Amino acid sequence: MRRMSLAHEFVEYVPAALEEGVIYVSLRFATVVHLCPCGCASKVVTPLSPSDWQLIFDGEAVSLTPSIGNWSLPCQSHYWIKLDRVRVRAAVGRRRTPDQLASETAALLDSDCTHQLAHRSTRRSKSWLHRLLGKVNRSRFRRDSGGWFSQAAVA
Repeated sequence: MRRMSLAHEFVEYVPAALEEGVIYVSLRFATVVHLCPCGCASKVVTPLSPSDWQLIFDGEAVSLTPSIGNWSLPCQSHYWIKLDRVRVRAAVGRRRTPDQLASETAALLDSDCTHQLAHRSTRRSKSWLHRLLGKVNRSRFRRDSGGWFSQAAVA
């Protein structure tokens, strides 16, 4: 795996030319598209639905669940996308002992927990929804005009 960090972009239509290191999220078509992070430049399409993949957006980063296994591609890469970062799974064809599997899983969980704790500690105490509404409120409405609701509507 070459690229470990990704950027996300919410789009209505997925562009014809994909940029390396960008995850394109189309909510209109319930699809996430990106180039394989191994560097083979293959297009990876993940449909969003309860039976396929699920997208998690915390206001700052995206995650996809379950893992992405590109078995039909020559690279046969297998990875997770969590908080705009690629978490690599070892090649499927490689034989591993139960001890090796346990240590790989522990290392993956440890790196996930460490990254999530570091990510959370740098965030403000407000939830992502409050931060998003604050940004929308500041950008579209003047605070002195009453924000989303006017005083007349509330009274």
